[in-house]
Amino acid sequence: MSSSENEKVWAETQASPEFQELKRKFRGFAFPLTVAFLVWYFLYVALTAYARDWVSTPVIGNINIAFILGVLQFASTFIIMWLYERHSTRNLDARSEKLRQQIEKELAK
Repeated sequence: MSSSENEKVWAETQASPEFQELKRKFRGFAFPLTVAFLVWYFLYVALTAYARDWVSTPVIGNINIAFILGVLQFASTFIIMWLYERHSTRNLDARSEKLRQQIEKELAK
């Protein structure tokens, strides 16, 4: 298959309703979650920069609010990873596999 035929297959795939739906499902999940995480991250940075008295408040022994917020940054990263994996398995994997098989079939012609 020539390069122009390959490009035609990819252009048709990208224009297909199946691909557009896959892209919509991905973006509908990834973009809002990314924005939420970035807001949460920059809030943490801003608090540690401008609310030092508050974040240095001890909670238990030497553990203060800043430490707890820092640990929550790690926890939220793992929660986001788990949520994305679950979303991908339920909404993206089967659709992307079907598209991949269609593309391979077209490229094999």
